[in-house]
Amino acid sequence: MAGAIASRMSFSSLKRKQPKTFTVRIVTMDAEMEFNCEMKWKGKDLFDLVCRTLGLRETWFFGLQYTIKDTVAWLKMDKKVLDHDVSKEEPVTFHFLAKFYPENAEEELVQEITQHLFFLQVKKQILDEKIYCPPEASVLLASYAVQAKYGDYDPSVHKRGFLAQEELLPKRVINLYQMTQEMWEERITSWYAEHRGRARDEAEMEYLKIAQDLEMYGVNYFAIRNKKGTELLLGVDALGLHIYDPENRLTPKISFPWNEIRNISYSDKEFTIKPLDKKIDVFKFNSSKLRVNKLILQLCIGNHDLFMRRRKADSLEVQQMKAQAREEKARKQMERQRLAREKQMREEAERTRDELERRLLQLKEEATMANEALMRSEETADLLAEKAQITEEEAKLLAQKAAEAEQEMQRVKATAIRTEEEKRLMEQKVLEAEMLALKMAEESERRAKEADQLKQDLQEARESERRTKQKLLEITSKATYTPPVSSSTAALPADMPGFTLIGESLSFDFKDTDMKRLSMEIEKEKVEYMEKSKHLQEQLNELKTEIEALKLKERETALDILHNENSDRGGSKHNTIKKPQAQGRRPICI
Repeated sequence: MAGAIASRMSFSSLKRKQPKTFTVRIVTMDAEMEFNCEMKWKGKDLFDLVCRTLGLRETWFFGLQYTIKDTVAWLKMDKKVLDHDVSKEEPVTFHFLAKFYPENAEEELVQEITQHLFFLQVKKQILDEKIYCPPEASVLLASYAVQAKYGDYDPSVHKRGFLAQEELLPKRVINLYQMTQEMWEERITSWYAEHRGRARDEAEMEYLKIAQDLEMYGVNYFAIRNKKGTELLLGVDALGLHIYDPENRLTPKISFPWNEIRNISYSDKEFTIKPLDKKIDVFKFNSSKLRVNKLILQLCIGNHDLFMRRRKADSLEVQQMKAQAREEKARKQMERQRLAREKQMREEAERTRDELERRLLQLKEEATMANEALMRSEETADLLAEKAQITEEEAKLLAQKAAEAEQEMQRVKATAIRTEEEKRLMEQKVLEAEMLALKMAEESERRAKEADQLKQDLQEARESERRTKQKLLEITSKATYTPPVSSSTAALPADMPGFTLIGESLSFDFKDTDMKRLSMEIEKEKVEYMEKSKHLQEQLNELKTEIEALKLKERETALDILHNENSDRGGSKHNTIKKPQAQGRRPICI
């Protein structure tokens, strides 16, 4: 009895010790996850759990976002999750998104998962028109998105209409031109076919390398007022702070790079930007909401820290990550090369097999034709033999008749003719008999010649029959061949770098020569990339010229007009930021 009471008490005490939890839903760009969190957890505990689940190590780019009264906010790492102004109704929802953007995606984004999440987020921003993208660049970006999803272009698989259900272009671009869905698909597919051989991560990186040069890429915009009360836009990005006209989000009126800012501060609703150069006036502006001010300050601090971090030597962790990424890239490249060689060998074996099958079919057809010719030759020989026999019999019959006529002539000559009339008649009969005998002799000679000719034709027919049989024998001997070796069991080339296939396991042996060859290939790829960039710009210009005739001018947006003006002046994202810097040595007047 006492033991039962004690066991119940220990069970109830264990039940009381279990921490209270609440459910959190995390929404990424391509998945949703739910976690049970303890009530005491801080933002960092939840953020670390999400990063571990995703296998993400480049955590400094990301954050957990939520919305408060139509205002975006980010989960603070040092504050309890439930102390934030979030809905207490479970599950509590946060969006795992990129909070800060790299200056150079190719150099800074190391992990494949990091590149993939950035690719999905930037792609959505372009399609939602939160980042302005010109039409010709939209088509190119769409072709890389298709390569990332579908792999290499295959005309037998990717037939017309396979992109009909895909959202690849901003609606603004589609409405701007008098072009059908099929016309857009044709132009996207023509570029998609040129990306053959690029893996998914390579296609996504090419997408980001193009997107990062767009004017609105990575910029967070906020409505502000200057001291005079003029409405302006503040842009915060990886390069610095930018002041825009509300009607022009592409070209800043003035920019403050992070390395030229001495201090940023705010009290109540007023922000102050103090440049390093004391000759430049302090810039002050106001924001209407306290939450927005806090968000601006967070983004400024985070972007400034990353800006300074990029200009220092990589930490040990980043160095290790980059080394692992290089090794993984080298391994994948060697694996792709191995697969490409195997594919090439398999295709060559299949081509050889097809050629042998075609040759075998051709030999069979030739054998059939030879058999038919042989049968015709045999039939002709039989007919000629029969005709020769008939002619020979006719000749014998004529010779017999000629002999009988000769005998009759001798008999007539020997017969005594008593009267002159009988003699005359007999002479006439003898003459007729002689003429008949002569005709019979000529006919017999002609028949004999004809019999000789038929014998000669028969001999030629038999000779033709012999040659036909000889050719049939040759064709039959050629048709015997050794079946092609299956591509799955074909020996790999001797010069293939050291890896062995044992049973079902694959082991790699990286050699110095392999790495040197890989380094040379990477250098070669850099040179090719510069040439491709020039070729790419030419292609973009050609596409722009091609579709210009189909543009509906009345549907151009203000951003389209501004982008065209910048392009005509030769402006870009980088030099438009540098120009205000060069002019920044004068007092600011906005």
